[in-house]
Amino acid sequence: MISDPGFKLIEYCIKNNIKTTSIPGATSVIPALQLSGMPINQFYFAGFFPKTRNQMVTFIQNIGKLDKTSVFFVSSHKIKNCIDIIGLEMGDRMISISKELTKINEKTFRGLGGNIKNLLMVDQNNLKGEFVVVVEGKLNEKNDLDIFDVEINKLLSKFSLTDVVEIVHKLTSINKNKVYKWVLNIKKN
Repeated sequence: MISDPGFKLIEYCIKNNIKTTSIPGATSVIPALQLSGMPINQFYFAGFFPKTRNQMVTFIQNIGKLDKTSVFFVSSHKIKNCIDIIGLEMGDRMISISKELTKINEKTFRGLGGNIKNLLMVDQNNLKGEFVVVVEGKLNEKNDLDIFDVEINKLLSKFSLTDVVEIVHKLTSINKNKVYKWVLNIKKN
């Protein structure tokens, strides 16, 4: 999964509600990355989530600047602060939070930074255990949209502007307003 595009298989399983797990190893970093459904051909290991509020905010802001998937550890008594800060700083980023990997109570929660708290808070037991957090890398949105120009033109020949924006947004997770401006510009040309 690390050196090949296996994340696409995991991503497919996630989208189709197919249960996935990972074989235990010497570290929880690799299983968490594999189960995240995010690209992991390059990743940044950030260590442990810090102690003070200012350090926590700076930590998340620094991860937010990276263009590769990031992974770090969070203890149970810091997970609420972590997801609050992620929600504020990375509301539009895909986040995966795995707890108790390779144990009987293993769970992985996936969602956008602004929504991940809702997934965890459904049950107070979700806030207990050891956590590995995986954060999607920052998208270079202009370049990411550039590669879709031909496909966007094909979609525009079959669908309305609104439908194309929705399709591109769902496939790429790029902000809808940016997608709208990009697709509108393509349509004008």
